[in-house]
Amino acid sequence: MSPMNKEHQRIRDLLKARNAILLAHNYQPPEIQDVADLCGDSLELSRKAAATDAEVIVFCGVHFMAETASILSPDRTVLLPRTDAGCLMADMITAEDLEEKIRSLGSIPVVTYVNSTADVKALSTICCTSANAVQVVESLDAEEILMTPDKNLAQYTARRTDKIIHFWEGFCPTHERLTVEDVRRAKAAHPEAVFMAHPECRPDVLALADEIFSTSGMLRFAKTSPDTEFIVGTEVGLLYPLQKENPAKRFYPASEKMVCKNMKKITLAHVIRSLEHMEGEVKVPEAVRVPALKAVQRMLDVSA
Repeated sequence: MSPMNKEHQRIRDLLKARNAILLAHNYQPPEIQDVADLCGDSLELSRKAAATDAEVIVFCGVHFMAETASILSPDRTVLLPRTDAGCLMADMITAEDLEEKIRSLGSIPVVTYVNSTADVKALSTICCTSANAVQVVESLDAEEILMTPDKNLAQYTARRTDKIIHFWEGFCPTHERLTVEDVRRAKAAHPEAVFMAHPECRPDVLALADEIFSTSGMLRFAKTSPDTEFIVGTEVGLLYPLQKENPAKRFYPASEKMVCKNMKKITLAHVIRSLEHMEGEVKVPEAVRVPALKAVQRMLDVSA
């Protein structure tokens, strides 16, 4: 048995012993995705885990994702194998910053991307995902709205609604890194390929996209599309599940520099240590969890 297979077996044994479920975000390294019980977007993973009888949720992702799992499953133990795996965009806004902004703008609804801390969610009217942002904004009975923390998702939404969108100056550094020049080079190299871009990309990049999707949306589209070649405008980790699910199709990164270092921090050894010692617990306090859950639940009600 190879060292990796031994680590996989050890993880599976520990998960069984702990009555635990292992979640892996689509951007995680292949060896993490391969051993996980579920792979996907952060919110869908937390929702699916909440519907199981697992007592322990091990989240291979970044800190806000483990917080979301804790928000939805307060009675479970949520473990993040590397508690220093953070999100640079989520860190671009604090609860104190948002409180000050709300005071300056007056009483307008606050729509907060799920890629945010629990503290910020707790101050928000409603949450959104990259897939349902337009639907969430349209559901609100207000002409002016503040969207946080991603300016690119906010501008993408603003172009698809008549409402006035005020946006926070935050962004995902990984998606912000993709330039028009990168896309043009990729299109020149693969002229038959469909360019799929994530809404976290810059507006000038999205203007070149053939399709705009969340990571789960990209996976669904690639599976059902008659096209056989795709340029993928999101973190390079998504190429692994795309290729795995569609072996007869070809996927090319829009840029090799679209790597999130925080998403690559967790190793198999970290997962083993976390399960062996129950290390890396993430627990959202009730005073924050309850209002944060309301914002998430409002979004789920709209999507339903």
